Amino acid sequence: MDLNRITRRRLALRAASVGAGLILPGAAALLAAAEDNEKEKEDEEISPAEDLMREHGVLNRILLIYDEHLRRLDAKQEFDPGILASSAGIVRHFVEDYHEKLEEDFLFPRFRKANKLVDLVDTLLAQHQAGRRLTGQIEQLAHAGTLKDESKRHELSENLRAFVRMYRPHESREDTVLFPAFRSVVSRHEYDALGDDFEKKEDQLFGEEGFFKVVDQVAELEKKLGIYDLHQFTPK
Repeated sequence: MDLNRITRRRLALRAASVGAGLILPGAAALLAAAEDNEKEKEDEEISPAEDLMREHGVLNRILLIYDEHLRRLDAKQEFDPGILASSAGIVRHFVEDYHEKLEEDFLFPRFRKANKLVDLVDTLLAQHQAGRRLTGQIEQLAHAGTLKDESKRHELSENLRAFVRMYRPHESREDTVLFPAFRSVVSRHEYDALGDDFEKKEDQLFGEEGFFKVVDQVAELEKKLGIYDLHQFTPK
């Protein structure tokens, strides 16, 4: 967004109308439209921390899908392994190859350079690597043959349980410690520029409005699994 250009246009409109001692209806309408457009664009801007945190919301919904598969595995119930495979695919492409790569390429090095939260960054990176191994194992086991083999069902269950157990505290620590501290290791200009970089990368990999497309994909999986309706989680 070119704020200077918008500001110049607004000032020019104001000068043209006020200079003549009155505000012409057409100029007033243009001025109002320019101001509304500027406000709308400002409202649409998402900070790097907010961007990463809303992506954690996608991960959390995948964790709920994993929880439901764990419940069915423990209860020896059948399920469509294609739903689990698709969920693991979203983890692979959106969480690991995109979201975590942003953290590893743009956040972790800056914390290390500032010598801040280095132990936490090291742990988070190790967990990223462990998560990728678990996702690979889940992808390999997410097929119909696994459901017919008790040892493979157990292996799948253990991998899902380990993934959920690690990522709930992992993302919570990032949301409450790492992301809030990020502003302290970069300048305001750099922080704002990274927000633009994150958005461009998302559009490049997933298309325009890529985040919302992924949210829709997750919602469809929730519906197929029967866990989409939020009211079902409300205690009786």
